[in-house]
Amino acid sequence: MTHELVLGLGGTVDFEIAWDAELLATLAQQYRITRADLDVTAPVRDERDLVCSILAFLDADSGGEKFVASSQLGIEFAERFDYQITLGGTCVRAALAIAKLGVPSLVHLVSIDDNVRRLLPAGIDYLCSASGDSLDPHVIVQFPAGASVAMLDGEVRAVHPNRIIYVNDPPNRDLVLSPELPTVLAGARAFLPSGFNVMRDQELLADRIAFLQQAMTRLPAQAVVFYEDAGYHDNAMREIVSRDFRGRIDVHSLNEDELQSYLGRRVNLLDLDDVLAALDEFDRFAIAPTVVIHTKYWSLARGARAGEFEAALAGGIDLASTRYCYGDNFTVSDLNAVRQLDVHAGGAEFCAAIRARLGQTVRCVPGRVLDVPRPTTIGLGDTFVGGFLGTLVYGPLGAESQSEEGTC
Repeated sequence: MTHELVLGLGGTVDFEIAWDAELLATLAQQYRITRADLDVTAPVRDERDLVCSILAFLDADSGGEKFVASSQLGIEFAERFDYQITLGGTCVRAALAIAKLGVPSLVHLVSIDDNVRRLLPAGIDYLCSASGDSLDPHVIVQFPAGASVAMLDGEVRAVHPNRIIYVNDPPNRDLVLSPELPTVLAGARAFLPSGFNVMRDQELLADRIAFLQQAMTRLPAQAVVFYEDAGYHDNAMREIVSRDFRGRIDVHSLNEDELQSYLGRRVNLLDLDDVLAALDEFDRFAIAPTVVIHTKYWSLARGARAGEFEAALAGGIDLASTRYCYGDNFTVSDLNAVRQLDVHAGGAEFCAAIRARLGQTVRCVPGRVLDVPRPTTIGLGDTFVGGFLGTLVYGPLGAESQSEEGTC
């Protein structure tokens, strides 16, 4: 069977923790945590480190992804909270989002268990390289806008909603690739490679990249290879990918947190000169001739093929916005309602300014005005990828009725 949209490279089981500021404050008190303990770069070796890490990200008003000492540490921490079990990984969340709109895909998995079999819907086919079942959940903490937690010496507070992911996932860390992958790529119109970020063995990473480079020679000439970056647990791995994973990659995509991680500094996303400087700085890391940046205010494509991707940018923004407003259970009607929302004024002004400065080498689409009390911040980048690639391959997603009320 031919699959036009092949999404890889590894899915996950996610434990999504319900935000509980009181419980976190109790843990901060119990562990005698102060501001001096907060460092988003510090290792997470035990539960005290994990609480410190959450509070540090909250204080930095930022999301991110962190390696933890063991998957059991994450499981035991999640058991303190209310949580739900979902499927994650960029490829799987992208596939789940577009499946709701009737768009088929094939995902490449490196682990499987009964949670995956139960939650993966019809319309999503899969390859799996695993030799047996395993469970190493990704523990995800999402916090709302204005979230605050009291500590011994004050409180930490976030302005914007975001999420933090805590991971120790051996199957994704090894990222064994199915020998069937080259065959399915032969019929693909788009291929998503993502997931190198949790790897920690340089020789294994080099082996996986070599396998993929050979596998991608089976792709049709017109197929688009869309590499979605992510928060690397070990920056040495990121450097290897930047050096070796090149050639057949058409698009290098990343979100604002990942861009800032590469640069080692904050970027004012509504300041044209600051963003242009950031794009120029990122050029030395980019592994494709076209770079896509997706943010809360706008999403842009810059480079050789930017002009081909304007509709796909809009498709990614609108699908991610729908998930932000309605969570996992959104409908086609919800998507069409989001399409009627106003665009962000600052984002629109920025898009006009960057197009005036860079001309045909850039396409920029503003985000929507989204105002909901309990937004979903998990998987927004993954959903953007699904909307982008689904639109690129199949055209506008969902019903095109313009009769829905624009409320969110």
